[in-house]
Amino acid sequence: QKSIASPFTAMIIMNAMRKIDCKRVNYKDQIQGQILVDLLDGYAKDPFGGGEGLKEEVKEHLHSRLAQIPHAFSFIAYYREEENDDDVPVGLINCFEGFSTFAGRPLINIHDVFVLEKFRGQGVSQEMLGAVEVEARRRGCCKITLEVLSKNEAAMKAYNKRGFCSYELDPAKGVAMFLEKKLK
Repeated sequence: QKSIASPFTAMIIMNAMRKIDCKRVNYKDQIQGQILVDLLDGYAKDPFGGGEGLKEEVKEHLHSRLAQIPHAFSFIAYYREEENDDDVPVGLINCFEGFSTFAGRPLINIHDVFVLEKFRGQGVSQEMLGAVEVEARRRGCCKITLEVLSKNEAAMKAYNKRGFCSYELDPAKGVAMFLEKKLK
């Protein structure tokens, strides 16, 4: 007898095979907050994160400040080698809900994506991006945005694989650029 698995069942099977589980962060939980800070500090120390760790003041208050932002959410990717092993945090994705005035609907901006070097190339970012997409669809969002350094080829490849591309309204007008002005 032929069995047809639902997409949800297929996703569970794929997660079990990959041994990766993405869990939404409760910013008010001290342990989850510390894991978030540790992973983000690892990202900040990475050459693509600026090469310098987070300031102590940021480490101390980050998760409690995120808890005060109702449109912020994060996922931590956990890896488990064997069924009875503890979950090991290996990746982080931080997101904020915004709004598209052109579409008249909310959007999600992915602000940080980080995977520990030892676990890169194993589908961790794909699982986290998938978790964000599920949340964005649940919220009725029209799109997901993110910024990436142009020389971060591995990240670009991962994002392209998940359907992300450069943003342009009209090719003749050029591709949108991400700019910043730091406020002191």
